[in-house]
Amino acid sequence: MGVSLKDVAQRAGVSIKTVSNVVNGYQHVTPAMRARVQQAIDELGYRPNLTARHLRKGRTGIIALALPELGNPYFAELAGAVIDAAARHDYTVLLDHTAGERRKEILVTQGFRTHVIDGLILSPIELETPDLLARTDSSPLVLLGEREYDAPYDHIVIDNVAAARSAVRHLAGTGRRRIAFIGARSEIARQPAHLRLRGWREELAACGLPHGDDLVATASGYGRADGAQAMADLLDRGARPDAVFAYNDLQAVGALRVLTTRGLRVPEDVALVGFDDIEEGRYGTITLTTISPDKKAIARQAVDCLVQRLTGSPDAPPRRVRPGFDLVVRESTLGRGH
Repeated sequence: MGVSLKDVAQRAGVSIKTVSNVVNGYQHVTPAMRARVQQAIDELGYRPNLTARHLRKGRTGIIALALPELGNPYFAELAGAVIDAAARHDYTVLLDHTAGERRKEILVTQGFRTHVIDGLILSPIELETPDLLARTDSSPLVLLGEREYDAPYDHIVIDNVAAARSAVRHLAGTGRRRIAFIGARSEIARQPAHLRLRGWREELAACGLPHGDDLVATASGYGRADGAQAMADLLDRGARPDAVFAYNDLQAVGALRVLTTRGLRVPEDVALVGFDDIEEGRYGTITLTTISPDKKAIARQAVDCLVQRLTGSPDAPPRRVRPGFDLVVRESTLGRGH
């Protein structure tokens, strides 16, 4: 039989109500009393029944995290950070996979799991603003990622334009003069690829460097093969760049393979910068310079926004939160020994 509140109260010599106040974090317990109860909790190994606690508040204790690609290392690392952040609020995370399809993204936003979850954190790819405005489910929703929406929901998003400019500024600062961009997309003008492309153009213009379409290669997806194909397409045009800024690290890994097989040295002949700071980029034969979004901050702020909606400010104005990012310089731009 498990240890109960009554057992803890008897050990500490206090009322069950006092133990409950300590367990639930109420502020009006004196420090001495809190320490006394906590000692009894530790001695008896008491663990609160989180399910019962959430049910008493009319909640399930579960939040959903819907991601487009569970196999993408960036999203896998982000999911781990969200799970850790949610645990600090005694919440369990239910993972959902949308495959970046609008139909599935609409489905998860429309509350088909309302009886299971208290709220939703969603990283959309194809979802549009009218889809969000048509949402009838009243459970809290927090958006992640770089798609821009004019909708009344909290949104956690890094500044993609500023991040891209930081990457290009670094490349220009190392003396590169023909800096290409791979991973552009032809559809949905507000996708992250377009924001990163915009930052690429703006910084090159500010540096007085060429930024025409001859230095841009499109991609149909976000993976290694897509980066490899984009890099091959760029080289096959015969106008070789001396640096490449890739939409993400996976594409940069694919591009690195093509550059190597074509006999080009990285970074001596072509410098390379990615985006996301996935673990794979830190341990390749040539480590990858990259833009590193603060994944832990993204996760923490998303969960905090959701919990605040659940516990205290459901009708507060929607928030746009911009976590930070860093440029992490490695061998793919400065070589070994730097």
